[in-house]
Amino acid sequence: MINFLFSINVTFPIFLVMVIGYFLRRIGMLNENFVTVCNKLNFKVTLPFLVFRDLANVDIRAEFDVKFVLFCAFATSVGFFAAWFIGKHFLKDPYTVGAFAQASFRSSAAVMGMAFIQQIYGSSAMGALMIVGAVPLYNIYSVIVLTLEGNNPDMGKGAEKVKQTLLNIIKNPIIIGVLLGIVVGLLRNPMPTLVNSTVDLVAKTATPLALIALGAGFQGRKAIKKIRPTIGASAYKLVIQAAVFIPIAAAMGFRGEKMVAIVIMLAAPATPSCYIMAKNMNNDGTLTASIVVATTLLASVTLTAWIFIVKTLGWIG
Repeated sequence: MINFLFSINVTFPIFLVMVIGYFLRRIGMLNENFVTVCNKLNFKVTLPFLVFRDLANVDIRAEFDVKFVLFCAFATSVGFFAAWFIGKHFLKDPYTVGAFAQASFRSSAAVMGMAFIQQIYGSSAMGALMIVGAVPLYNIYSVIVLTLEGNNPDMGKGAEKVKQTLLNIIKNPIIIGVLLGIVVGLLRNPMPTLVNSTVDLVAKTATPLALIALGAGFQGRKAIKKIRPTIGASAYKLVIQAAVFIPIAAAMGFRGEKMVAIVIMLAAPATPSCYIMAKNMNNDGTLTASIVVATTLLASVTLTAWIFIVKTLGWIG
């Protein structure tokens, strides 16, 4: 019951902020121009600051566990390519493939994951390492699939398409934030207080702005038409990935805080960043928003169930 109440307290406020954005749009306080500008601001400024802050604050050298980080990277990679394969072969509308694949594998690791781990263990060293193993790949893979599957009429073919994809990875503001964050995390030279406080203030605006923009841009009638891929992506995100990889993690000897971090990585809801990237890279924002909303609502039950299962099996203390 305690874990369930905690899950509600973590996930439901996120859903309510989306509802606030939706309500403000309905009463005319927010409009389409706000959604467009806010999405660009998040994509180019606030989200890069957020991932930079999260990675820069990780003492990578002190906490590094090669086996754990490689497992996180492996599970993330397999989860991504499997989601892309499913979308490519089972979705009739090719425009939805990129949005489906991204929202199916990409977790809200930084926002929700750290909160869960800190609540259970009082610290988040393994959560930080999970971010190192998964978040850079979240962003690189997202750029790849959104570039290749998006509605990009100017995209060339063959070598030109590969070149454009690589350029999109290199120029992507969020990936630049990831790389800079890893460099700072490795150097372990504390940033000046003035710089650190400024980065933190900007980073803190990323999630609420993304949620309000998502809610304001949410189109209920269009979302209902995409209910089948939404259900499929939600099941994959919250249940299927975890059912495959948690037993593997247990067999490899991961226990305690490491196991909790893995559960969060695999079974947390889709991050609001999915919506921002999908909208800014000419992919299906409606489907992405629908998946984020659905997984956020359902995660209070499914994530609590996974924590209960691994605790019952003795894999966490």
